[in-house]
Amino acid sequence: MSTPWYADLALRDLDGEPVADAALAGKALLFVNVASRCGLTPQYTGLVALHGELGGDGFAVVGVPCNQFGAQEPGTAEEIRTFCTTKYGVEFPLLEKQDVNGAGRSALYTHLIGDGPAIEWNFAKFLVARDGTVLKRFSPQTTPEDALLRVAIADAVDA
Repeated sequence: MSTPWYADLALRDLDGEPVADAALAGKALLFVNVASRCGLTPQYTGLVALHGELGGDGFAVVGVPCNQFGAQEPGTAEEIRTFCTTKYGVEFPLLEKQDVNGAGRSALYTHLIGDGPAIEWNFAKFLVARDGTVLKRFSPQTTPEDALLRVAIADAVDA
């Protein structure tokens, strides 16, 4: 069995434990830098629906809490989990809180952004192919219901 593309990124879940391969391996992934106190936080509803509708063996949404924009994700791991599960019913993987910009940018976001511009706000989305290739970046204002996002996900799952 080959090593998954993300193995060198040391991805950890909200509890700081290594992310289980079953959550990510062999799937197209939509990484979203999330925040609990943002005007875009209601996008969680659409992300939960998207993950429920298209998730499974071929696709998963992955939330990445980030506190770099207006300190809109100040909570602890437990506070974030409680908020996400009780308010929105989040069942998709949530990673540990990360910096997506600046000198402390995480290895994941270094991979996702590459030579591209810095993340502009919470709820920026990156669609990643099963092999780790970044297929498309979507702005924070692109909702989970967006037709172009859904077509891109379907194409990534079918590839």
